[in-house]
Amino acid sequence: MDQRQLSQPENAHEIRTGNQLEHMKSKAFNHGIDANPYNPHAWILGSPIIGEDVWIGPFTLIDARYAKVTIGRGCDISTGAHIISHSTVKRCISERKYNTIDACDTVIEKYCFIGSNAVILMGSRIGHHSLIAAGCVVKEHTVIPPYSLVAGVPGKIISSSKKFTGKT
Repeated sequence: MDQRQLSQPENAHEIRTGNQLEHMKSKAFNHGIDANPYNPHAWILGSPIIGEDVWIGPFTLIDARYAKVTIGRGCDISTGAHIISHSTVKRCISERKYNTIDACDTVIEKYCFIGSNAVILMGSRIGHHSLIAAGCVVKEHTVIPPYSLVAGVPGKIISSSKKFTGKT
């Protein structure tokens, strides 16, 4: 079976195994995005700085094409989370009169947990040992102190994550 047949199977509902499964991890099956060492079903764009012992779940988007994204050592980035370093809002709603893509570095410090489907917008800084709850949206340019538990839309500090670490 050639590569074209695997990337666009006639019977898309078929379960793929063995060598066919390996193909699913390749660039052809990943919408033209190079496979990455963290998760074959995560989209990592640009050149983010990712520390050691980081886990990235499937369907996660890390977009460092326009500014730097840094993820510190020991972080877990759960399924479907988005970490963004840019915004096209002004460009879009100005009917392209504002012809710039706004961009700003985004930082997640060491040992943070980012919950499923959380969104971290450009310019945000998440302090070490923080927990961002599932579905939370951290607004642009938000600074979250270390050991914070953040939830909601928009994300607000609701508690300390120290209770999970044994520290007081």
